[in-house]
Formats: sequence, C-alpha cells, structure tokens
Amino acid sequence: MTFTDFETVVELRRYTLHPGRRDELIELFEREFVEPQEAAGAHLFGLFRSRAAPDEFVWLRGFRSMEARKAALEEFYTGPVWKEHRDAANATMIDSDNVLLLRPVRRGLASPPSGEGVHVTVSSVSPPPDSAFAAFETEPSPNNFPRLPVRTDGPFSVWFSREPGGEELSPTSRSPLR
Repeated sequence: MTFTDFETVVELRRYTLHPGRRDELIELFEREFVEPQEAAGAHLFGLFRSRAAPDEFVWLRGFRSMEARKAALEEFYTGPVWKEHRDAANATMIDSDNVLLLRPVRRGLASPPSGEGVHVTVSSVSPPPDSAFAAFETEPSPNNFPRLPVRTDGPFSVWFSREPGGEELSPTSRSPLR
C-alpha cells in the first residue's frame, strides 16, 4: 500500500490556538499523536505552521475510505494515548472545528514535485491550476464521526502547489510533505 491510497478521504484541519501556544501543541502532537494515529489506520501527510497566522496549526490526515476513517478515528480517540494527552492538547486550542472533509480531484500529496514551499488554496468550487500537485473537492458523504465536526458551508475546492499563491505553509520537523 502506498501513501496515495490514503488520499481517498482527506481532512484539512486548521486549529486556532491560544496566543503563543502553537509550538507547545506541535511538540506534543509530534511526540505523542503521529504514530498512534498511523497505527490506527490514518496517514498524516503534513503538519504545518501557517506563515500568515502565528496562532494556527494546519495539518492533513488521510484515509483509504470513509469506513476506514471512522474505524481509525474511533480507535485513536477512544485509545489510551488520546485519553492521556487530550486535556493538554485541548488546553492549547481556541477552535478545532475548522475542518474540511475532502476527496481527490488530482492525487499528489504522497509524491509532490521537487521544490520548496507548500501553498494551499481553499476556494469556491473551481478547477485547480496546472501548477497544483494535488487537488481536492468537498467530500459529499455525511461525517461518519460526528464527535469531530467538519464544515458544511461548502462546497470547496482545495489545491496544493509549490508556486506562491494561496496560504504559505511552513512544515514542522516531522511533516512528510515539505
């Protein structure tokens, strides 16, 4: 199985954090949450600091299907690691509900072109530019894990590019997408 298999269902998660607490959450997240989520059946494509918003943490989590998403989230969020560290993680956050549930239009998160810089654009429904190495649209299926809300104010198009445009994301030390 390749990481591209996990591009079937993707969450673009954007957390607004209490001022000055982003690095605290990233350190906790990278130390405690990456491996357990992947062991449960998710793949974390990217972990980012937003260059434009110093109190935002942006990350991408992929699944093989909606059913696999539900199973992975149930396993992780009822497991011992989340139970042990959820209070510390939640204490850093103002909002964790800015989440888009997406399906691929053009796969490429697992194997982006060489280069530097990751830029994400979220827009009303529109075709991605040729420069996009991965593109998604809102997944129309209902959220099958309502404990974690997803936005329903779409539909949206989302694409990732190496070229400036959209929001510039700065990968954390453990981000596979760089």
